[in-house]
Amino acid sequence: MKARKGCSAGTGGEFNERKQPLLKRQKERKALASDALPLPVALTNKIFIVSFFVASYFLMRSWRDKIRSSTPLHMLCLWEIVALIAQLSSFIYLIGFFGIDYVQYFIGKSGDGSWDSDEERECVKSSCQVVPEAPKAPVQLMGVGLCDNEDEDIARAVSNGDVPSYSLETQLGDTLRAASIRRRAVELTTGRSLEGLPLTGLDYSSIMGQCCEMVVGYVQLPVGVAGPLLLNGHEFTVPMATTEGCLVASTNRGCKAIHQSGGATSILLQDGMTRAPVVRFPSVKRCADLKFFLEDPNNFDTIAHMFNRTSRFARLKHLKCQLAGRNVYIRFTAMTGDAMGMNMISKGVQNVLDYLQDVYPDMEVISVSGNFCADKKPTAVNWIDGRGKSVVCEAILKGDVVRKVLKTSVSALVELNMVKNLAGSALAGAVGGFNAHAANIVSAVYIACGQDPAQNVESSQCITMMEAVNGGQDLHVSVTMPSIEVGTVGGGTQLASQSACLNLLGVKGANVESPGANAQTLARIVAGTVLAGEISLMAALAAGQLVRSHMKYNRSSNNMAAIANAALPPLPTKTTSA
Repeated sequence: MKARKGCSAGTGGEFNERKQPLLKRQKERKALASDALPLPVALTNKIFIVSFFVASYFLMRSWRDKIRSSTPLHMLCLWEIVALIAQLSSFIYLIGFFGIDYVQYFIGKSGDGSWDSDEERECVKSSCQVVPEAPKAPVQLMGVGLCDNEDEDIARAVSNGDVPSYSLETQLGDTLRAASIRRRAVELTTGRSLEGLPLTGLDYSSIMGQCCEMVVGYVQLPVGVAGPLLLNGHEFTVPMATTEGCLVASTNRGCKAIHQSGGATSILLQDGMTRAPVVRFPSVKRCADLKFFLEDPNNFDTIAHMFNRTSRFARLKHLKCQLAGRNVYIRFTAMTGDAMGMNMISKGVQNVLDYLQDVYPDMEVISVSGNFCADKKPTAVNWIDGRGKSVVCEAILKGDVVRKVLKTSVSALVELNMVKNLAGSALAGAVGGFNAHAANIVSAVYIACGQDPAQNVESSQCITMMEAVNGGQDLHVSVTMPSIEVGTVGGGTQLASQSACLNLLGVKGANVESPGANAQTLARIVAGTVLAGEISLMAALAAGQLVRSHMKYNRSSNNMAAIANAALPPLPTKTTSA
């Protein structure tokens, strides 16, 4: 059978080849500080430790006797002088050299500039008589290594359950080949074709371990641009990934109306990702004790220290507790830099929980997330307290722009907003749903820019306000969005296409000068784009344009001709009885 690319197997000969550069590096390694010691560094450390404590003990006993006999302490005998010298020299050594072997072991560099490895250290200790580790046995198929088989044979083995699908990337060493074989295995298992789902053209190695597992291809989504959006004096061309016709065109019209009216202003009200674990106690009294302890300002610095030490960017801002019987829900809010921050804040929360279990041994951790966060759910706590970035964005549209660009009037928009977005949503019992279609814009921008599309649920909570200003001539319109959850590092933002969209907005990656600034700018852009989308859709509804535009732009024309030409069934003839 034909061997495939990406296969490799460790042999004794290969190990010997690897050992030669290692031996050379050991011969050419640079001198270490411990080489100057007459004795091995470990033995020297022990001698000085013993010397320090013996001298200290002798001096304390001697001074105690002097105090009892009222003898001046500065009157020293020979042994006291020797003890002082021993103590001082031991102290200097311990400060300067103690643990040098430990430091060299982990961070010492070899002569060629590479970090010393465990293998190199053991080579020195055993005069380079290295015994190679037995390589892990690779998965075998038909008597040979998995990667030496034909793709079709491997796919059948995966389909039959003889080879685990999740191990293909590791065993084959080729992510594209692994995706192709898994795709074929799925077709064999289901009996259905995946033709039409793209396979090539994506760097699968870039998604391994961070974006997706069990990959069989990728989905194509068209990306359009709306803008320029004039926001806070800067123009942004906003990428939007969507399969809905009219959405980009409508948002683009809203951007035009904002631009011709002088632009929009977007303000960040607060920034803080949340995570809320749930813990349980034997009694309600113990729950209350924890609540009072955590919410006591005198204890905040200790809690914040335990939380913040997990990351350079995680900074605990505040926390609040809610009780439900014997359960305590602790809602942590923290800054997370340019990352969306769920993983970062979860690590900080786990640190605090570990600390609290030492303080409260009877505390039982039920879950690191108790849904009081709340993530990927429309909730009142996010609507009221906010989550992620809380943003408000406003614009004053000139009356002539409303008439010429939006084809409606200020009074019609004000009335429609009150009846639809406010009263209608109230009748529906909406939680943060007092808007026309904020989720449309948020989803499109999120997918284009590598955000978590499921967080569209809480990020789209928005209230749209419209009122006539300047004597009723102009329209003041605003959107308030308390829980926009975005990041410019981590997750899908690292993929090539999503990274390109972030680069188009000028917020790619982390902001080195001001950590968190890029993510905050992206949140402002999301709010500004939602404002444009709200303006245009509301205008279309007020002018009666919605149905016409969707019939024109949001319907497939592939089969329309056949449908139009299809013969309609004859109408039943009316019969009358005599």
